[in-house]
Amino acid sequence: MTIIIFIAVLSVLVLVHELGHFFAAKKNDIRVNEFGLGFPPKLWGTTKGETEYTLNLLPLGGFVKIFGENGEGDEDPRSFTSKSPGARATVIVAGVVCNLIFAWFLLSLGFMLGMPVNAGSIPEELNASNRKTIIIDVQKDTPAAEASLRRQDQILEFSDNNGVVLDNPSMAQIQDFVKEHRGEEIKIIYRRNGDIATSNIIPSLETKRGKSSLGIAMEEIATVRFPWYQAIWKGFTSTFAMAGAFFSALYGLILGAIKGLVGFDQILGPVGIANATGAAAQFGFAYMLGFAAMLSINLAVVNILPFPALDGGRLIFIFIEKLRGKPLSEKFTQIVHGTGFLILILLMVLITYQDIMKLI
Repeated sequence: MTIIIFIAVLSVLVLVHELGHFFAAKKNDIRVNEFGLGFPPKLWGTTKGETEYTLNLLPLGGFVKIFGENGEGDEDPRSFTSKSPGARATVIVAGVVCNLIFAWFLLSLGFMLGMPVNAGSIPEELNASNRKTIIIDVQKDTPAAEASLRRQDQILEFSDNNGVVLDNPSMAQIQDFVKEHRGEEIKIIYRRNGDIATSNIIPSLETKRGKSSLGIAMEEIATVRFPWYQAIWKGFTSTFAMAGAFFSALYGLILGAIKGLVGFDQILGPVGIANATGAAAQFGFAYMLGFAAMLSINLAVVNILPFPALDGGRLIFIFIEKLRGKPLSEKFTQIVHGTGFLILILLMVLITYQDIMKLI
């Protein structure tokens, strides 16, 4: 079920992105040769006007083939290459814009239905409900790792050998309880994928730098609901707040990787995202909406990075062309974007390997 949900979410997000390119190309009178659902091999196709619409075997979003996007047809008035830098930039950035708009829609809908959010960010005047504490990270070589706790486990209860019980504890209660029971065995009851499980764990007497007594990071979430007119505004502000936060986190990640302070094990690839998608689904439809919105925002931010083969990299080439007054050579452009694509594939393979190792 996790794989099915992951494929469905990823397909919708990629399809939304490609629809942005598709409609922007049509709007700027650029010929679209093909719009495909899924990726080849092709199962079925029909041609309407000048565009072939295809249904393909691999259900991972879709693609759009725009005439002239690879430099051909520079003398054809309906080629991507022959259009002005502004028109081409509009087509390129349209995918990112559509992902942000889609995230806005998802978050607005979620806030109308009741969205799980960080409890610490909820104003007192709002009536939050369904408070719960979730594990968001488990550090290696810690009591939590030895007890097989995982990300997205919901903490239901803590208890000690003297009969002291914390039922549905808050983060503050958990931290105080663990501090009082360092070196003593305590029992934790948690929910994982809808199942209830129990583990015995002994908080460390001495903690290493950057590691807690248990070795977990937690988040306390609660459900808030807004009237539709407030939900739309809240969805809008949350979209750009999340985009800004992800930009900042990505910048720190890249800078840390350059300095050798951050490894690839801190980045989620397809396997890690699939696992997180399944975990998000267990918290309900509204939570899943928020998670899908986050992925849509992440897709937009990553695509706008100024790296070859990404939309941001193509925008940089258009900007350089505007400064030079003429385009870069087609051969050079293809080599740079091809190299960038190869690097991205290698990074994806490496990150996927790290994802798999985390699950072993």
